[in-house]
Amino acid sequence: MASSYIPAKRTGPLCELGLALVMAGVCAATMAQAQENAAVQWNNAAIQEIRYLHPGPTINARTLAIVHTCMYDAWTAFDAKALPSSPGRDLRRPAAERTQSNKQIAISYAAYRCLSDLFPGDVAKFNAVMSGLRLDPGDTSTDPASPAGIGNLAAKAVLEYRHKDGSNQLGELHPGAYSDYTGYTARNDPDHINDFDHWQPLKTPVPDRVLYGKFITQKFQTPQWGLVKPFALTSGSQVRPREGPATFQGSHEHYVKQARELIELSAQLTDEHKMIAEYWADGPRSESPPGHWCIFAQYVSVRDHHSLDDDVKMFFMLANAMLDASIAAWDAKRAYDSVRPVTAIHILFAGEQIQAWGGRFKGTQVIDGANWQPYQAVTMASTPPFPEFMSGHSTFSAAGAEILKRFSGSDNFGASYTYERGRSMIEPGLTPQTQLTLTWPTFSAAAQQAGMSRRYFGIHFADADLAGQATGRQVGRLVWEKAMALINGQQPGPEAGQSLKARQ
Repeated sequence: MASSYIPAKRTGPLCELGLALVMAGVCAATMAQAQENAAVQWNNAAIQEIRYLHPGPTINARTLAIVHTCMYDAWTAFDAKALPSSPGRDLRRPAAERTQSNKQIAISYAAYRCLSDLFPGDVAKFNAVMSGLRLDPGDTSTDPASPAGIGNLAAKAVLEYRHKDGSNQLGELHPGAYSDYTGYTARNDPDHINDFDHWQPLKTPVPDRVLYGKFITQKFQTPQWGLVKPFALTSGSQVRPREGPATFQGSHEHYVKQARELIELSAQLTDEHKMIAEYWADGPRSESPPGHWCIFAQYVSVRDHHSLDDDVKMFFMLANAMLDASIAAWDAKRAYDSVRPVTAIHILFAGEQIQAWGGRFKGTQVIDGANWQPYQAVTMASTPPFPEFMSGHSTFSAAGAEILKRFSGSDNFGASYTYERGRSMIEPGLTPQTQLTLTWPTFSAAAQQAGMSRRYFGIHFADADLAGQATGRQVGRLVWEKAMALINGQQPGPEAGQSLKARQ
């Protein structure tokens, strides 16, 4: 049965509540059962809002973590032993009240209050979800003896904590929601390279048809993110790779070698490579990597016939792994501030004739190294607005794979996604030349392909991918350990975050 489910991208068909799965040969009853699960419905509501507003991968990871922590904390009131995410929030109810109905009501109010706080301009959308669940969004009860009150109280406690977590959601540390308060300044600008080892903001096309032909200068997106309070890590720097990126001066030979490797990949791009890059792109107006792995979790939920309890726990773990992965990855990005391939290749190979992808519909050509470009459309920039090392995609994906592997009890995944002929967004009508199916036999294989996709795109070197994969696995293990302790009724001690470090 597993092979009949295909995770869909934002361009694929969605159910009424945004269930991001294409069901091939699955009966309507199964679809209805999946939709009835309130945890999945609220996960979809969050993902749809992320797609609509596209605030960026770090903010998206935090959004999902807060939503699912609010839901989990509310749910613990109706479990025999599970503890909420922080001490002092235990709202446990008697055994007679631990019904599916009470759980669904409590987690729905928690999710509703959370999303209304995170996206105050779109409360009407969340009202609609509540109405679909036959719940009153106007019920602001804080009665700890009622499921609605428990949900509202759980959300209030989590939001109060997260409003002070260093993300600057409320703009209290610097004007503007999520704005930088650390004073980051790029060492290079779009027109001048002052330092060959550091990130260069690019001039990129505005992804808007009305503003076609207009360009904006990139700004480092959330450079403060390494300072955000993690879930299981002790700090953003806890799992920072000891070996940073290759540098122009300190490790010049390796610096050049990695650039040549990307040029060779560019020259040898196959239809499969291109579609792998596109499938995992997760750029503007997408669910981004944190949401992508939630879509995979929805697949697991249906595949493994999850209960509401199962999904509350799974999404709690997964979303917090995405949060901690974002903090770890952005800590490294800020610490190393490293150069992207497009800048390094232009520096190293300007004036040299190289074989590489020549642009849309042009295939491999001999070009001047100064004109090398990632695999991208004219109207989009595949190089994101933040430094290179380490890969966020790799970190997110390895962390997500670690959680789903552990939660499901096996690395078996069994999902796939099929592109029809010519369905490329970058080379429409040409690529792929025949129907092409991407398959992921295991969660680990999916994570590895996600990391490799960034090399096919030409926006990450191999070291950034591999470091992100290793770090993501570490993050996943730490999050799993803390989450399982809470679920089993054991309050993690201050040493919990050090457990992995001690084993390294």
